Amino acid sequence: MKAIFEDLPLHKNEQEQRYELSYEGHTAFIEFKETSRQIALIHTEAPEALAGTGAAAALVEKTLLSIEQSGKKLLPFCPYVFAFIRRHPEWKKLVDPTFNGYQNL
Repeated sequence: MKAIFEDLPLHKNEQEQRYELSYEGHTAFIEFKETSRQIALIHTEAPEALAGTGAAAALVEKTLLSIEQSGKKLLPFCPYVFAFIRRHPEWKKLVDPTFNGYQNL
């Protein structure tokens, strides 16, 4: 994660069902669905103004840290999150082994 994002707080917006990271007046987010045992990450979006800044990667990493602390298992339906985990296999430990695609991580 780039240093400019390290101290920014991750906001879990329960009402909108999304994790949010704001930087310079712009907000990147990941939509999620949650049960008592799992969190499914559905879609990641970052405004054009944040393109190339590393904001989306920072958002994913902070979200994965939050999921790890929750003790829940991850279902990475979002292609961006799935690709992030493939590039950073240390996060595969969070993925529910029953997830269709687990073997491709």
